[in-house]
Amino acid sequence: MLSGDNFLRESTPVPIIQSEVSGVIRAALDVMGGDNAPAEIVTGGLLAVNELPDLQLILVGPQAVLEKHLAGKSFPTERVKLVHAPEVITADEAPVFAVRRKKESSMIKAIQMVRDGEADVMLSAGNTGALMAGSLLITGRIEGVERPALTVVAPTFKGGNVVLLDVGANMDAKAEHLLHYGLMGKIYAREVLGKNGPSVALLNVGQEKIKGNEQVKKAYSLMQDYLPGFAGNVEARDVLYGVADVVICDGFAGNIMLKTIEGVASGIFATLKEVFTASPVTKLAAAILLPALKKARAKLDYAEYGGAPLLGVAVACIKCHGSSKARAIRSAIVTQAYRYVLHNVSGQIRQEMARLAGRHD
Repeated sequence: MLSGDNFLRESTPVPIIQSEVSGVIRAALDVMGGDNAPAEIVTGGLLAVNELPDLQLILVGPQAVLEKHLAGKSFPTERVKLVHAPEVITADEAPVFAVRRKKESSMIKAIQMVRDGEADVMLSAGNTGALMAGSLLITGRIEGVERPALTVVAPTFKGGNVVLLDVGANMDAKAEHLLHYGLMGKIYAREVLGKNGPSVALLNVGQEKIKGNEQVKKAYSLMQDYLPGFAGNVEARDVLYGVADVVICDGFAGNIMLKTIEGVASGIFATLKEVFTASPVTKLAAAILLPALKKARAKLDYAEYGGAPLLGVAVACIKCHGSSKARAIRSAIVTQAYRYVLHNVSGQIRQEMARLAGRHD
C-alpha cells in the first residue's frame, strides 16, 4: 500500500472524458460526507438547484437514504438525479486504504462520474485525505502540476476575500511547486472570484526579498520571473487585511495559518458572548450591539464560500468544510463549483502549465 506522500509522486494522469452537455452544468454531490450528512448536504444541494436554472444536481449515496431525505421536499425533479452508492468513507479512515477498498462509496462514485464525463464537477464534505487520494488515483494531475494544492477563500477584515493555497494537501513543497500554486491561484481568483488582475504574494517571515528559508527565497525569484502580478512577500499578520488577492505557502505553514485563523475567530466570538451575557447591564449592551455583532460575524463566516477546490487535479473537485450545513453546501455549489466549470478553470490551468513548460524549454 502506498503512503500518502509516495502516492502523490507516483500517481499518473488518465484521460478525462470531456462533457458533451451544452448549457447544463452537472454537479455530483457526495451526500454521505461531513459531520452533518446526509440531511444538511441534501438540503444544501436542493437550495442550489432551486436557485440555478441551468444546474443539474446528482446526489450520490445509498438509494434508500437519498429517497428518505428527498421526501416531501420541493425541487425540479427533472434536474435532480440519484446515483446509488452503498458504501461510505468515514472521517477516521486511512485515505489511500479507504479509496482502494471502498470503490462503491459515495465519494469515489462522484469522482468517477467526473472522470467518465457523467458530471462536470464533484463536491464532498468528507475525509479530506481520501478525497485528494481518490482524485489523484482515479484521475491523476494536470500535466505539469507535480503537487496539487488545497485552496480556500478566506474573508478579510475589509469585507473582501483572499485566496490561500496550499492549506494542507502537501506538507513539503519545492520552490517550483509554490510557483505552480501561484499560477493556479491567480487563475482561480480571476475566474471564480472575479478579481481583475489579481495580485499574488508569498507568505514569509518578513517582506524583504532576503528573508525566509532557501525554499521561499528560490520561489520568490521564480515568481518574479514567471508570475505576472507577483507582489512580493507578505507576513501572516497582514493576510486578512487583503494586502494581496492570493497568498502562497506550503501545506504545512498554510494549514497552521488556517487553523489559527479559525481558532482565533471562534475564540473571539465565544469570548464576546461570555462577556455580553455576564450581567443584566452587559445583556442590555449586547441587545443594542447585536445587529453590528451579527454583521461582523457574517463578514468572517466561512459558509459564505463553502468550498475549497483541489487545484491541479485533472477533474473539478471541491472540498467542503467537514462541519458544513445546508447554507455552506449551497454556497460551495453556487459560488465555487458552478463558476469553476462555467469559466473552465481546469482548462485554463492546463494552458498556463503548457505555456510555462514552453518558457522553460
